[in-house]
Amino acid sequence: MAINIKNNQTARSIPPIFRLAFRPLFLGGTLFAALAISWWIYFWIKPGNWMPYGGPLWWHGHEMLFGFGTAIAAGFLLTAVASWTGVSGIRGKPLAVLVFSWFLARLLLAFDFGLSDWIVAMVDAFFLLFVSIAMAYPIIKVKQWQNLMFIPILLALTGFNIISHWAVLNNQYLLSLQCLHTTIMLFTLLIAVLGGRVIPAFTANTTGCTKNLPVKWIEVTSIISLLLMVVLAFIGYARMPSILLFVVSGTAAIVNFVRFSRWGIQHTQSIPLLWSLHLSYIFIPIGFVLLALHSIGLIDNVSAALHCFTIGSMGGMILAMISRISLGHTGRPLKINSLITVAYVAVLLAAVIRVITPLWLPEFYLFSIGISGGLWILGFSLYLYFYTPMLVKPRVDGQPG
Repeated sequence: MAINIKNNQTARSIPPIFRLAFRPLFLGGTLFAALAISWWIYFWIKPGNWMPYGGPLWWHGHEMLFGFGTAIAAGFLLTAVASWTGVSGIRGKPLAVLVFSWFLARLLLAFDFGLSDWIVAMVDAFFLLFVSIAMAYPIIKVKQWQNLMFIPILLALTGFNIISHWAVLNNQYLLSLQCLHTTIMLFTLLIAVLGGRVIPAFTANTTGCTKNLPVKWIEVTSIISLLLMVVLAFIGYARMPSILLFVVSGTAAIVNFVRFSRWGIQHTQSIPLLWSLHLSYIFIPIGFVLLALHSIGLIDNVSAALHCFTIGSMGGMILAMISRISLGHTGRPLKINSLITVAYVAVLLAAVIRVITPLWLPEFYLFSIGISGGLWILGFSLYLYFYTPMLVKPRVDGQPG
């Protein structure tokens, strides 16, 4: 009892924003998502002499993955691991240092401050290394080995980030892109693992429907196919025999659709917190269908498939999850404002427009980037409007988190 009182007193002495990792990292990540795409649209419409580290195209791909994506993933995992293990998560000054390292990397990659490119690369790599250590510590401390699987994913993200930086610094442009494609597959793997845990559980708990037990061969095949896609992406889609890429991506599409079909989407029509998760996940099998079609030459540009994963699955799933987590971990009931439903629709529609237009209406391609980007900005701006006060203030139930 004395230990708990001391821990609660310590937590309450910390500014609310730094009491749990989700608070500053969700806030920073979503703000960056809105600002980065706003700048990207402006630069796309009115190109100037802006030259970020790695060039504009590399910067856009890298920063939406390692700037936006890893901030949200770190906020989720570092908050979840405290719940899983019962060990207090990173907070206070160490959390502030972690967040500052993330913020500093964003500045150094976007603007030239005259530092060595190697220093910029090391600053960027530090963030994920720090996150990996902060997550591994409580898991190892309580020997909760089943959750140790997230550490290799974090370390793999760190490794591919470092390789991508090395490729940029050595003018290996193709390798740098392959690393970004690989990172997309790693995020897809992470979403598949976490989605399989939370989507059917949330659906059953909220609606009262029967939760189907996982089918082992489907789960194993899904993970193996995604791991193979990570390998194929790193080798390079263009270097793969078309039949191999077709078989692996086709298998990933089928098994992930079968998984999804067993999670009870038919029970979620009136519950935005649920259907937003389901509809975001469906972009994974759709993305693999498009990748399979690309492998046999029916789709010229792989970009449509990649944006299916990044905007639809990654963006949609992130918005759905953080709006739920932000409510629960600030002591509020799981009830969203009606405009957050608009945010869900906006991001999912952004994915549809960004994927479909280049395939069916290529003459409107440039126009569609602005529309899709605007919808993305709307979605994450609505999150910021409603959730920023929750993230910077104490829990409403008086608990210390």
